Amino acid sequence: MKSAVEKIAKRPDRLKFEGRILFLTDDTSLIRQQLEAGEDLSFDADDTERALMNNISTDEITPGWVCFYYDETLGEYVYVGMREQAVRKDEVKNGGFRVVVSGLSKGCGSSRETAPYAEKAAGIELVIAQTIEKIYGQNAQNIGLLTSTDFGLIERIRHGEEIPLAEFTRGLDPVSQAIVEYGGLFNYNKARLAGEVTPPAIETHQRPMNIVEKIIARHAFVSAGHVGVEAVKPGDALFAVADVRFSHEYVTPMAESLFKQSLGRDARVTEPESVYAFRDHLTFLSKVMSPKHREMGLLERADGLAVTQRQFTTEQDIRLYGESPDGGSEAICHNAVVEDIALPGQIVIGTDSHTCMAGVLGCFAFGVGSTDMANAWYTKDIRIKVPETVRFVLTGRKRDDVSAKDVMLKILATDYMKEGQGIGQVLEFAGDGLRDWSIDERATLTNMAVEAGGTTGIIEPDDVTLEYLVRTRGISEAEVRAGFLQSDPDAEYAAVFEIDLEEIRPMVATPGDPRNGVQISDLPAEVRIDTAYGGSCTGGKMADMDMYAAVLKRAVEQGRRVAPGVRLYLQFGSQKIKQYARERGYLEIFERAGAELIDPSCGACINAGPGASTSAEQVTVSAQNRNFPGRSGPGQVYLASPYVVAASAIAGRIVEPEEFLKEREEELVGV
Repeated sequence: MKSAVEKIAKRPDRLKFEGRILFLTDDTSLIRQQLEAGEDLSFDADDTERALMNNISTDEITPGWVCFYYDETLGEYVYVGMREQAVRKDEVKNGGFRVVVSGLSKGCGSSRETAPYAEKAAGIELVIAQTIEKIYGQNAQNIGLLTSTDFGLIERIRHGEEIPLAEFTRGLDPVSQAIVEYGGLFNYNKARLAGEVTPPAIETHQRPMNIVEKIIARHAFVSAGHVGVEAVKPGDALFAVADVRFSHEYVTPMAESLFKQSLGRDARVTEPESVYAFRDHLTFLSKVMSPKHREMGLLERADGLAVTQRQFTTEQDIRLYGESPDGGSEAICHNAVVEDIALPGQIVIGTDSHTCMAGVLGCFAFGVGSTDMANAWYTKDIRIKVPETVRFVLTGRKRDDVSAKDVMLKILATDYMKEGQGIGQVLEFAGDGLRDWSIDERATLTNMAVEAGGTTGIIEPDDVTLEYLVRTRGISEAEVRAGFLQSDPDAEYAAVFEIDLEEIRPMVATPGDPRNGVQISDLPAEVRIDTAYGGSCTGGKMADMDMYAAVLKRAVEQGRRVAPGVRLYLQFGSQKIKQYARERGYLEIFERAGAELIDPSCGACINAGPGASTSAEQVTVSAQNRNFPGRSGPGQVYLASPYVVAASAIAGRIVEPEEFLKEREEELVGV
């Protein structure tokens, strides 16, 4: 960091945005008019013909292949993943745009910091949207990209008005406000370490707290050698010490670059024994990369990310989960964190939005961007605004053909989530309905909390958690119980919902957003499929293998295989999961049914492995966690449970598992 003698510069008190405003509209022809014809749109919030585009994911802002870059080149490719190919290379950068405007849930999906970085590199200085997703918004603050939900700014900017900086800090917590004032997290931390700025002391007195609030209070950084405060409440801003910090090859090189730019070439990671890295996202990229992207040299760039990560982890004595001699990766990061690393009561941060999966163990686990991680490598702490929590109480018992995936798709389809009320909140899952759920099934709930825009998901640790950790890790009950925390009976929640599991039927989320959940029985027409994909951190766990096997074993017994014209891919989340399937005879069942088995890696979920679509006409039913446009190739992706994926692969169309088995039994009786 800079010497304390050198004062860290802050932003000016007033800002002027001299350039064009780009409106990202539902009607992509209007986007083309702005980019191709140079037309500037007028804007009326009530004009339904010019409705703004909602749910613009980070996959659309910077598709996976764009993330192989982590410098100013990103600005050339911003929005090239936009639906209907509405934006082309260099168009935004060369268009003179300084402000971009869109609708609900801007920046949903992956935690990739490349998304706001690409916007900034293209000349964008301000993002205005109806709602802004939590991780994307924090990443934007970290790199100095301004954001706002105030549409009144549009005309003021058009009239050439200088906008007070206070317009962009109003309503922010004190730490976020200071980060915006200093133009980003690095400058803020330089000022913080130089003593120019100090986060406000937490003055919240003892109060009933939920489990996340208790974890944060325990980890709150007060001063050197002093960690922990009496209590916290929603809105409190602080830095908290992380127990686990991890990154994968997509992000490690960018974070390393930021780390060394700020601290110098010889900078060392603090306590590297609590830092982990994973070669898990791009392991099979060479199997699916298009000739066009190969010609651009992107395969070499992607391979270079892994090389850079390996060099950094060796230099810093960081544990790297690399490629396995048995094929693929050792593990997808989220599966490994649950299997090997995280413990109840901890704070876990990772450079991936699905870090929240570890909340299944009763820890506060959430995704961060490259800048956050680069800072955390040095300071070990992470900034937190204590989130509100929404509690889902599960009652009753789910049907035999219903899984946690169906339950989560039902929750995501509620008005509360679709209207963006869950953004930034913690989803706490509780109730008697969870008692007999395995860790793997519970993990589907916490994994997909981020699809609601939530900070994370969490489940209080119990006897199931204890048995799992003692059995799989060989650690003592006392060590596990040391982190056990429970929400106080009178803890406060933003909302409480009761979910009757007996009422839930097999679900799918229709293409475009995980919040598009409907019962399969309510689909308006038969959905023929080309691909069924069972894998990813969400759908590649041991319990998921049990579900694929249950359906496929029945199919094989009935003399059936994967339907003609359909390809079924089953991919393991870790080598441990693959071994589990082998020991139970599942591999033979899968192969006899006609499934193609894939070694552990992220793969198709991020369009980087077998199972991704190759044309817009292809239809996939997938057990992965998100289906934003372009994320898994150009085709249409329906999200579903492992049961539904396997049954649909046999039927050749999306079906309920029970319905499929019943139909086949009736056919056999008729014969």
